[in-house]
Amino acid sequence: MTVFKEIIEGRLPAKKVYEDDRLIVIEDIRPVAPIHLLIIPKKEIPTLQDVAKEDLPLVAHMIEVAQEVAKSKGIAEGYRLVANVGAGGGQEVFHLHFHLISGGPLGKMV
Repeated sequence: MTVFKEIIEGRLPAKKVYEDDRLIVIEDIRPVAPIHLLIIPKKEIPTLQDVAKEDLPLVAHMIEVAQEVAKSKGIAEGYRLVANVGAGGGQEVFHLHFHLISGGPLGKMV
């Protein structure tokens, strides 16, 4: 069981920004910018590479929620939405999630 599954099930605390029947948005506990949120589906999918065709509406919903949250936080004009894929891509928790990062100049990607 991943830490995200434990948060979804209420076993671990998290600062929730948004929740619906398909996903949650929480504050990252190790932020890399003033605003660093995690958009996490409640369905367990290990990585973006593991998304099946039937999961594509869920991924689209994740993006819609990212747009809504960015607007509500006043950052719709400038943010980064990142998915790390696999250990080689820097993924630490193997439960699909997007990082929504903003709140200051982010600089180059790499």
